Amino acid sequence: MKKYEIILHDLEYKIKNKTYQENDLLPSENELVKIYDASRATIRQALKILEEKGLIQKQKGRGSVVIASSKLNFPISGLTSYKELQNSLGFESVTEVIKFDKITVDSELAAKTLFEIGIPVWRIIRVRKIDGEAVVLDHDFVKYDICPNMTKTDVAYSLYDYLEKQLKIEISFAQKEITIDFVNDEDRQLLDLNLLDRHIVSVKSHVFLNDASVFQYTDSRHQVDKFRFTEFARRQKR
Repeated sequence: MKKYEIILHDLEYKIKNKTYQENDLLPSENELVKIYDASRATIRQALKILEEKGLIQKQKGRGSVVIASSKLNFPISGLTSYKELQNSLGFESVTEVIKFDKITVDSELAAKTLFEIGIPVWRIIRVRKIDGEAVVLDHDFVKYDICPNMTKTDVAYSLYDYLEKQLKIEISFAQKEITIDFVNDEDRQLLDLNLLDRHIVSVKSHVFLNDASVFQYTDSRHQVDKFRFTEFARRQKR
């Protein structure tokens, strides 16, 4: 990991756990140079990314101010489990498993998931609660034959933790699609939506193993006012 990335992650962690709170000034660039034993250019690179992530605002004559962030930053790129995201962002969350059963893929499900018609899959529906409020509704379909002995307890804690640590399955990559969908009856029933909410952010993912075979399809539905979907992009030299 490069030096600016180490500094970036440390400052981001301190902002997330309220070491530096809203409207606080971060240490000056000169102070950060001494704290991290780094060059001014390295410090500026870390601060630039913090600003791009919406965590600080540089103000002339004052320095870098921590700004309010009522939304959780969910990264678009990368393949990260909800449990890993919870640990990295430092928020408290409870997972409630609404449904966990084995079903057979029909033509409608095959069209969505890319699974073959007739094969068995696990159907998993989970609600994620933050501060006691139901804000994420996850629908997962996972090939049954790769994890036939999986339990409701396993998916309540972390599906990927079970697959990777217990079964030693190597998860490779995902294709994601993010859309703004209309709220449906199930969203109304299972999520703590506002009465005026008409839309929800849906992140649909096909997830693949190392052999490029799809093993999971997910539709993760998020309250629109609770999350900020982010990606850090660097322009490639041409």
